[in-house]
Amino acid sequence: MKKRILVKYFVKELFVYYVIAFLFFFMIFFVNQILLMVQDVLKQRVPLGQVMLLMLYCLPFVISQAAPYATLVGFLMCIGRMVTDNEILVLRALGISYKALLASVLVMGAVISVGSFFVNDVLFPRGSIAYNNLYRKMLTSNPSVILEPNSVKRTQNAVLVIGDVVGNEVSNLLMFDTDASGHQRIIASEEAVIQQPSDSQVLMQINMSDSLIFIPSNMDYASLDYLTSKSTVMNIFISSFGNMQNGINPQEMTSYDLKKYIEKLKAEGIESDRYINIFEVEYNRKFALPFSSLFFAFLAFPLAIIFGKHNGQTVGFIVGIVICLLYWTVQTLGQVFGQRNGLNAFFAMWLSDFLVGFLGVIFYIKMRRS
Repeated sequence: MKKRILVKYFVKELFVYYVIAFLFFFMIFFVNQILLMVQDVLKQRVPLGQVMLLMLYCLPFVISQAAPYATLVGFLMCIGRMVTDNEILVLRALGISYKALLASVLVMGAVISVGSFFVNDVLFPRGSIAYNNLYRKMLTSNPSVILEPNSVKRTQNAVLVIGDVVGNEVSNLLMFDTDASGHQRIIASEEAVIQQPSDSQVLMQINMSDSLIFIPSNMDYASLDYLTSKSTVMNIFISSFGNMQNGINPQEMTSYDLKKYIEKLKAEGIESDRYINIFEVEYNRKFALPFSSLFFAFLAFPLAIIFGKHNGQTVGFIVGIVICLLYWTVQTLGQVFGQRNGLNAFFAMWLSDFLVGFLGVIFYIKMRRS
């Protein structure tokens, strides 16, 4: 009974420090991923209610990102403090072995992983769908969110030089792009009106009045063709912007939906392996990120025991932040190389977790020998 009470005390301390660390990382990701993401929206005086909804829809992403890092830093700070205050020594003297303490740490890590997986796999796709739908609606109703006055806007295949934007009217619009035949062209218009598109794949439709279209010669740039038009319609597609997804978005799918979709793509054999790998990367990420809490918990225990003899709480915080930065770097690089260069999706997403687990084994062996 006494051992059970001591273990409950240990688990309670872990939980308290985890909550503190979670709030710390929650605020970091909230500022970086939400406030910075909607700063363009805030500048254009979008209704506060819509801005609050955007922030609400992003909360699952923030929670799923903060939970694993909070596990590492919170557990390091907690166990480090208990080592410094000789509480771990007292627990061992009263019959609580390292294995029993480690088991409690791993159970908590597993519980956090399962909860984080639910948020990442169920709530995050729903939030992503709602966010993208609302953001598209805001853009079509308030084009100045993207077409900022007196600015240059780059899309994936064009450059827009924008004059004044008043309501749905744009003045002094200049566009550099290529047509369907691959010919470069320049479109200039003194007055243009933005209208609601009828096609769901079109983000906005720009009707330009008295426009000039210049088409330089691909063979001789000293000469060009030009034509005038009383009315020119330009469609800006959702896929033209890097932050706007068009078609199938893997972040809007659950792990079950992703698995079925990947199997469908492989069975059809139409898409390239690199395209399929984009979805496989996201599928593996849905598991690798939340279950990193379990790997972090395993690493935190021996690490705090070894380095927590003096100022364990402070040392735990500093060491935890450093490891979090390294983990984030490795996982981000893995995601980039997996999606852009076709690196094996399983290796790209799980490498960071396996490295944490490998370090956990090394430090645990060192702890047992000391």
